[in-house]
Amino acid sequence: MLDFESFKKLLSSPKKIVITTHHKPDADALGSSLGMSNYLKKKGHEVTVITPSDYPSFLYWMKGNDDVVNFEKEDCQQQAIGLINAADMIICLDFSCLSRINELGALVKKADATKVNIDHHQDPEDFADFRYWSTDAAATCELVYDLIVKMDEKDLIDSDIADCLYSGIMTDTGGFKHPNTTKHVHMVTAELIGLGADNSKISRLIYDTNSVNRLKFIGFALTRRLVIHTDLHTAYFWISKRDLKKYDSQTGDTEGLVNYALSLDGIKIAAMFTERKDGVKISFRSIENVAVNKFAAKYFDGGGHRNAAGGKSMDSLKDTIERFEKLIKENQDRLLNQLELVNEKH
Repeated sequence: MLDFESFKKLLSSPKKIVITTHHKPDADALGSSLGMSNYLKKKGHEVTVITPSDYPSFLYWMKGNDDVVNFEKEDCQQQAIGLINAADMIICLDFSCLSRINELGALVKKADATKVNIDHHQDPEDFADFRYWSTDAAATCELVYDLIVKMDEKDLIDSDIADCLYSGIMTDTGGFKHPNTTKHVHMVTAELIGLGADNSKISRLIYDTNSVNRLKFIGFALTRRLVIHTDLHTAYFWISKRDLKKYDSQTGDTEGLVNYALSLDGIKIAAMFTERKDGVKISFRSIENVAVNKFAAKYFDGGGHRNAAGGKSMDSLKDTIERFEKLIKENQDRLLNQLELVNEKH
């Protein structure tokens, strides 16, 4: 647990601070990063958010977005390296292992800066000088809010910071539908709304802002790329590189698609296989006590939360899907009945 007094003392004088988050940031990753950045700037710190990659355009509305440095862009890499090397503090948000920030991981690891990790994922890597970590939190944005409150600086949360933090909690709870939607989550979001978060606007910007191509892509995926195995209580989408090119897919266009498979009656395990130039990206979802994070970690070099996890495969799309189907058949009883698979250490 974080020593709040020591951390508060560390932030009592102006510092050069870098904030970073995981590859392909979602609303929780970017919301916690920009929420923290805007808060620290109000305290007089020099703050830069560096992301390992781009992120969905439906998150561009957050305050501070225009100043984010995308390490994936060649013309930003030297700038990012210089900022990391000059930083007094590096704050790592919404990831527990440095491998989640790709090439930035090695730079952060060797940097002389004080390192801070704020996260809610399992199995954190021991790389930080300060850690505020809890798997009981629904979102990293929830932890950032709690941190600011425990620092006795809730008065610094304005409507822009509240918007950022609300967005991450809303999306990581699936619009407050997932089992991680606790009493504390509702209390925090109520406070954020009281502090100026525009919950209706945020929901519209994130969930109800689509391009024509994205809507056509979703229709195509539902009619041509959805596979259902009723006997296995499993459904999945498979998306090829050709499909992505055909619909001019942008970062974020596949966001939430896997949930359509999980919404089917009788389905307890859903997946989406997306063919990328660097392998097959896999998203897993489940309901009830089906722990897809253990399945992802054991077989697909992944992990995450019990009902929402990710993985990857360097096999072809076809071979990856065939392996997945085989593993689901072999582990069906253990996955659905929560026997030894979910209790195994990996």
